[in-house]
Amino acid sequence: IYGPESSGKTTLTLQVVAEMQKIGGTCAFIDAEHALDVGYANKLGVSVPELLISQPDTGEQALEIADALVRSGSIDLIIIDSVAALVPKAEIEGEMGDSLPGLQARLMSQALRKLTGTIKRKNCTVIFINQIPMKIGVMFGNP
Repeated sequence: IYGPESSGKTTLTLQVVAEMQKIGGTCAFIDAEHALDVGYANKLGVSVPELLISQPDTGEQALEIADALVRSGSIDLIIIDSVAALVPKAEIEGEMGDSLPGLQARLMSQALRKLTGTIKRKNCTVIFINQIPMKIGVMFGNP
């Protein structure tokens, strides 16, 4: 699910979590942005005590958690919020201004290749949230 910042992507996925919990499903929320408001989630009908919440430090850690949860076979729905916040460890540990082109894209590509088959076999749904990057200084036309 992708869209502009503050367009309701997380709200939508929390509503999906609430519905999954209503039918007895087990859900996990990987909060890479470290911005999950559990009070708001509760107001949307999410049973927060039953929601597995993880706030990983790196993109690799987030995707390893997702992989472990899927492989466990005990999770019905995983939300990853957000792709933009899945920062590779090399970028976090590097110097400011270091150019590491394509690092996040390679990380995502590798993770999706690894996850896809397991997701199907374990009958798990994984929803990735992402934001549309806005071009700084563009006032008209395509952001």
